[in-house]
Amino acid sequence: MLVPLPDTAGPRDTPRWLTSHGCWYPSVDPSGRFVAFICDRGGVPQLWTGPVDGHEVHLLDSDPHPVKEVAWSPDGRWIAYTTAPGGGEHTRVLCVRPDGTGRRILAGAEPGSSAHLGCWQHDGSALAVTVAEPVAARRAGDPEEGPAREGLADPGTYTAPRAAGWASRDGRAVLLGSPHHSEAGPAAHPGERDEGDSARGPQPQDVPSGPPRHETPRTVPSRAPDAVPVASVRTDAELDGVATGRGAGAPGPHGAGGPDGAGGGGLAAYLVDPEGVAAPVLLAVERAAATLRVCDISQDGRLALVRRGPRGRREALVVRTADLRTTYALPVADGDPWIGRFSPDGRTLWLRSDAAREFAALFAVRLSPEGERRALVVAAERADCGLELLAFGRDGHTAALAWNARGASELEILALTPAGGTGEALAGPPRAVPLPHEVVTRIAPAENRAGPVLALAGSQRRPGVWWLSDGAALRTPWSSRDEDAVPPGRPPVRPVPVRLTARDGLPLSGWYYRAPGRGPGDPAPCVIHLHGGPEEQERPVFNPLYHELLGRGLDVFAPDVRGSSGHGRSFVDADLGTGRFAAIQDVADCAAHAVVARLADPRRLAVMGRSYGGYLVMASLVRHPDLFRTGVAACGMSDFATFYAGTEPWIAESAAHKYGHPEHDRELLRALSPMTGIDALRVPVLAVHGEHDTNVPPGESEQFVRAARERGVAAELLTLRNEGHDFLRADSRRIYRRAAADWIERHLAR
Repeated sequence: MLVPLPDTAGPRDTPRWLTSHGCWYPSVDPSGRFVAFICDRGGVPQLWTGPVDGHEVHLLDSDPHPVKEVAWSPDGRWIAYTTAPGGGEHTRVLCVRPDGTGRRILAGAEPGSSAHLGCWQHDGSALAVTVAEPVAARRAGDPEEGPAREGLADPGTYTAPRAAGWASRDGRAVLLGSPHHSEAGPAAHPGERDEGDSARGPQPQDVPSGPPRHETPRTVPSRAPDAVPVASVRTDAELDGVATGRGAGAPGPHGAGGPDGAGGGGLAAYLVDPEGVAAPVLLAVERAAATLRVCDISQDGRLALVRRGPRGRREALVVRTADLRTTYALPVADGDPWIGRFSPDGRTLWLRSDAAREFAALFAVRLSPEGERRALVVAAERADCGLELLAFGRDGHTAALAWNARGASELEILALTPAGGTGEALAGPPRAVPLPHEVVTRIAPAENRAGPVLALAGSQRRPGVWWLSDGAALRTPWSSRDEDAVPPGRPPVRPVPVRLTARDGLPLSGWYYRAPGRGPGDPAPCVIHLHGGPEEQERPVFNPLYHELLGRGLDVFAPDVRGSSGHGRSFVDADLGTGRFAAIQDVADCAAHAVVARLADPRRLAVMGRSYGGYLVMASLVRHPDLFRTGVAACGMSDFATFYAGTEPWIAESAAHKYGHPEHDRELLRALSPMTGIDALRVPVLAVHGEHDTNVPPGESEQFVRAARERGVAAELLTLRNEGHDFLRADSRRIYRRAAADWIERHLAR
């Protein structure tokens, strides 16, 4: 079933530019001269292209559905991207020609279905996509496509015969998951975000000739998906000598069937020809998966690098494409899903991994021709910070590494020497790259240039795209200027780092924003802002919400409580199980520190947060009822029982490792749920939620507000239309931050 879409390129579709806008998630064409990127200059994140060093940009998709990821094909013929229809949690994969023609949906078109991007083949002939596919436990009498064998699905799993028309093509495009195969629906959402997380990368802020087109012959393996039997997951915990405590392939807390024990849906990864000439090729399938993404395919097509697993238990798998056998597995870090790449000869695998380590490092795995491990070495590491982003030159001989150093990024370029014969792979001495702003959010390799194209964010500017020239980073002309970050008259506040110690001795840290005009030693009304995740990290980047609060004379303290990333594996895991009670205590300890340091007025404290931060707001208000004057909770979980019952199954599968099993840990989850302590609530609360949020369903906010009102406590609910878990539209974000600032200002002024 083909879903052709109208062309949307051209000046007629270019909206009036917002002066203050963000540009992020760049992907560079093969010439290195043009960039595809996401920009919200029209009020919603959309797909644009433009020259690296020129002013003229083109809008390639004018639909109002927010764009999430972008990938320019290595041959330059296509730009693939994902969108979130209606601003919700389900995404679909599209592709378009660089001149805006030929736009089409490849996967995820049906209501309730979902899909996300994988990598391109190195010749640009096919794109890896992950789609929802109904994969269930076999029942007596059910036919099976082929014998189960060791590979990428649970041994008790089979794939039912596909209905006719599931993969349809007419010579122009392939659509995976047509109406005949829509049983997967939302129950098999191929999630690439953790519940409680915001989308990876920066959040949105308030070409006549176009790039050259290449008409080269195209080849895609001719093996059809039905020709390959589905294989079984390797449950062997052996990691080839790497002791991690996180067994590769081990079933999640829910077993193979998700939190409710049912078979549920699954994820399948395919190679898809965007031309629609060749049939899709199956690469991997897994039942009840939390995530499944194809990160790279060796240049000869023999091996695929697959990332899978729930939060805190991610792993990289080397899969042999001929028979779908898993030949090697290694735990990898959470965070950016693009975890590594094969060397050009396929004999070395470069990986960003935290296996048996506090902080992620660059690993080099020497592989046999069959994809099995021969040697494993750490090629680049730092003792006190982790490798956050990893990207490779198109020739595979250079790598760009971004290290997370106490919240700020440090960028290095390395020369790579893959393994040869019996030798080990080597990384040359690093070349540091100075950055004009604090945080790198994406690295895009570029040919014929001195270095990659970067997406940068910082405390003094909106997200933008920069390119390296002679070792210096230059802003692309179409990214907003630093001086345009905010209206004239009130520049952004640069935060200062704060370090403190929790009551149990655990070191904590955060960033403190002082309202303009406030002198030292003058305690101010202060908002404790809590990020989501919980594995996110507070970074020194411009946040329009903070700017709004600071403009009302309110200080902002944004801490990293235990469970946050950026401080090592032990800190991330410190909130597991009963450790979540200590995370709630961290919120009170951070407020106490701000008061003792004479930064905050103890009589005028507020707490706010979104996603997991919203949960912490509600939990803090009921566990510390006399500490805060008010709270704002956006998209937060108020009761773990109803959260598990209402969220997406893939999110429940991933959440159980972090929060606890909904059955086995029922009493712990009940004690941790804010609804359990609702009788202790004393102060007004504002809840905010996106109407299409299927990550944390809106009912979580509704029941908390209802219960507060029933107890005589002032409570309001703001529902944002056409938004999901992340607030992606400029008008919605404006409504949210102004409503939140109005609410806090009103209640702290009393």
